[in-house]
Amino acid sequence: MKLYDGGRAPNPRRIRIFLAEKGIEVPLVPVDMTAMEHKTPEFTALNPFQRLPALELDDGTVISESVAISRYFEELYPDPPLFGTGALGKAQVEMWNRRADLHLLTVVMAAFRHTHPAMVEWEVPQIPAWGEANRPKALASMKIMDDQLAANEFLAGDAFSIADITLLVSIDFLKLARIQMPEELGNLRRWHGAVSSRPSAKA
Repeated sequence: MKLYDGGRAPNPRRIRIFLAEKGIEVPLVPVDMTAMEHKTPEFTALNPFQRLPALELDDGTVISESVAISRYFEELYPDPPLFGTGALGKAQVEMWNRRADLHLLTVVMAAFRHTHPAMVEWEVPQIPAWGEANRPKALASMKIMDDQLAANEFLAGDAFSIADITLLVSIDFLKLARIQMPEELGNLRRWHGAVSSRPSAKA
């Protein structure tokens, strides 16, 4: 088993944090995205979408998409549970993870990929107006996350989950996307400080 890793990019980092929370060690195969190694024929044969991370199992089976890889490891190593417990708990984690993914991480990445000069060769066509249009969407989503965290220690309730991992990488990616977290979002700032202090955040 080996994990093709893309360094500090949000999705590869999600998997490394998830594995660190589980206490699982998987051999990493670094893929230099700045050198476009994820576009090579060799990597494309593993994942035709040319995205990271990708998990190659011992029998050659390849699983891509960060949540799919996380679910695989959740089934193999259910403790600690990072997808929630019970019908309601699992539904809440799924809901908030999807919200963080679709309404924050995706829009932050769009702002970055469509406005940053270094992404011209990656995002073809690069549409700066679309990148700019996503900045207010990110701010609106952060306000919703802040409201949720007003009454909850973690994003989906009282327990750390994959939803927190997705939100963490989203917030940490704001800097590259040149988006500022509003000062008044005190709940989100409290949460970010606490989650960033977990050892897994350094994975």
